[in-house]
Amino acid sequence: MRGRKRTPSYLKVIEGNPGKRRIPKPLSVEPILPEPPDHLDEIAKAEWRRVAKHLFRLRLLTPLDVGAAAVYCQGWNRLVQAERLLAEKAERDGVTHGLLIRGKHGTPVQNPLIGIARRSAATMMHVAAEFAMTPSARSRIGAGPNPPSSEFAGLLGDLDDEPA
Repeated sequence: MRGRKRTPSYLKVIEGNPGKRRIPKPLSVEPILPEPPDHLDEIAKAEWRRVAKHLFRLRLLTPLDVGAAAVYCQGWNRLVQAERLLAEKAERDGVTHGLLIRGKHGTPVQNPLIGIARRSAATMMHVAAEFAMTPSARSRIGAGPNPPSSEFAGLLGDLDDEPA
């Protein structure tokens, strides 16, 4: 279905319901922070740990969302690996900097790593929009940084973070 994506039910309650349409009850999902899937390698798991806590805090990551979040993290993994290999080739190739390789008949062709990196980035951006992980996606649902609860909030630092 094309068009504007639906606003989550809890945001309709907060922002109001000017059309007075029935607001469906949100699914009740157990509020636990999911662990990264076992098939992810260390790069992808590190990205999972980086984004999962933020998504969970915003109620955007539940056990139902593990597959989609894993796709995002695996896209990050492939992007990082492709970019690292391109950087290694760039060091050895002073002329094309690894962007071109010799094709089947000896003619220069685009390095396949560029396509891998581009497709991985596209996959990441698509999934990132689903999780409101881009500024434009957050603006569509009205999400942003939480305002301080008082003028003294934050004076002692963020108490939710682990000690330094």
